[in-house]
Amino acid sequence: MTRASDGDATKRLVQQHWDRRAATFDDESQHGIHSEEQHERWLTVLDEWTGEAPRRVLDVGCGTAVVSTLLAELGHEVTGVDFAPGMLAEARRKVDRLDLTAEIVRGDAETLPVASDGVELVTARHLLWTLPNPAAAIEEWRRVVEPDSRILLVEGYWDHDEPWDEYEEMHGDLPMYDGVRPEALRDVLERHGLRDVEYDGLQDPVLWGREPHHEYYVMTGTVSG
Repeated sequence: MTRASDGDATKRLVQQHWDRRAATFDDESQHGIHSEEQHERWLTVLDEWTGEAPRRVLDVGCGTAVVSTLLAELGHEVTGVDFAPGMLAEARRKVDRLDLTAEIVRGDAETLPVASDGVELVTARHLLWTLPNPAAAIEEWRRVVEPDSRILLVEGYWDHDEPWDEYEEMHGDLPMYDGVRPEALRDVLERHGLRDVEYDGLQDPVLWGREPHHEYYVMTGTVSG
């Protein structure tokens, strides 16, 4: 197999895994929104880090549109993109149920269906660990963001004990499978040409509906013009 076909096979397994989990994904406290307090706390975090609305935002790996809908509530013009059809179906149902305006489309985080300089902000929550080529994805996110605009990541370091389900077969093909510590991700973003990279911890139990079991944080960097 060529490296490209290896990557395609891994992506098919990633898609299969998240399609199967889509209908129950939000049931877990750290994934969905389960209280008004949790809802308001996430709105506060995103409002602080995204800047004044409205901005044209691309939410990559949107899953069931948890972040996409919060961004829409804040007044941003949101497009959510995901690779798994099951997740997209759940995302569209959520957008409709909440009576919000957000476009939900299928796409690959490493080859986005978006014009260069097409958005003012890229967001992604807990996506990098699922990608066969996170470096290519970061370059692609840089491509679609206007010069002097930002990439905003909600990430973490979890160091999984044992792979499960499809990840038993493919975890070795995912460079960030165990997550990434903030200092290391900051260095990655800076190597990709982002400036003014900053981050802060997200260890408030309200955000996750429980005491966080991992090291969570939010990070931004500006795409140079």
